[in-house]
Amino acid sequence: MSIRKPPPIFRHRNLPLLLLQAREGVLCHFRPVLNAHGVTEQQWRIVRALLESGPLEPRQIGTLCHISSPSLAGVLARMDELGLVRREGVPGDQRRVSVSLTAKSRRLAATMAPQIEAVYAAIEARIGGTFIQGFYATLDELIELLADVPAGDEV
Repeated sequence: MSIRKPPPIFRHRNLPLLLLQAREGVLCHFRPVLNAHGVTEQQWRIVRALLESGPLEPRQIGTLCHISSPSLAGVLARMDELGLVRREGVPGDQRRVSVSLTAKSRRLAATMAPQIEAVYAAIEARIGGTFIQGFYATLDELIELLADVPAGDEV
């Protein structure tokens, strides 16, 4: 007598879980570099964002780096204590704050850059340049296609 499996509830694979598994598969290669320099993943995302964009307000950093406002406040406070960022009031609006990198964080990024780039090169060597370029294009397209869809609405 065989036991019959019930029909599946979902037609689609678990995309959020697959994306998390892919993220973890990538990040595990970068963590040794981050850990060696005493930088968390969130701190590194903020450093990269500020390197690429220049000074930003916390809400902009949160949006760009996908860090919630409560978490971001703690991360920025710690980065400030470590001398990695400088928070300054925005002239003409005392409620607003601008966050910028310090010379210390720029030196750290310059030191880490060759190591980070070596990780990218190793990943590309393993999975292939054609695949990685196509994957970047697919991710960019997915992000763009879903950008205008409010959370919770049907796509």
